[in-house]
Amino acid sequence: MADEKTIAIYDVKAADYARLVTMDTPDASLQAFIDLIPAGGRVLDLGCGPAAASAHMRAAGLDPDPVDASQGMVDLANQTHEISARLATFDDIDAEAAYAGVWANFSLLHAPRDALPRYLAALHRALESGGIIHVGMKTGEGAGRDGIDRFYTYVTVAELQCLLTGAGFTVTFTKEGREKGMAGTMDPFVIMRGGKHA
Repeated sequence: MADEKTIAIYDVKAADYARLVTMDTPDASLQAFIDLIPAGGRVLDLGCGPAAASAHMRAAGLDPDPVDASQGMVDLANQTHEISARLATFDDIDAEAAYAGVWANFSLLHAPRDALPRYLAALHRALESGGIIHVGMKTGEGAGRDGIDRFYTYVTVAELQCLLTGAGFTVTFTKEGREKGMAGTMDPFVIMRGGKHA
């Protein structure tokens, strides 16, 4: 279930968030993901925000499907990139073997902990055999709201690995770091990539 307060914050702060995440070239994580997807591959950009990542994917010859639960983000994405971003929540993902990749970069961290297994299972179904998933989450324990009232579920590295393997993925890459987000705090994070194998 989507957190309405978090969505409302993104509606209001869409332009601020876009300034924070938009880069002229893909960062290392996005470039590594792009390099793993076959030319022309369809990619679900889950929680696309202003669709900066989708724009880079499109420029690289991929076929992004950017979705977000925030109408403000969807509108900004389409105004900026003319990229057919559409409104959808995690609960709306019901495709089967439709994507070569799923880019879930710091989006699933807004989902309740008990819903994560269900959402990851849906993403596993949505991927073709051999498909790649990228997941970014903030690390820690428990759940709570940040300084601008967005809801977060924090995970440990081991917990995220268990969630991904439990959904049927083989984890192939893990990276930890710290980064300043829109709330202005330096927060620890983990990025994992995994594959769906027949």
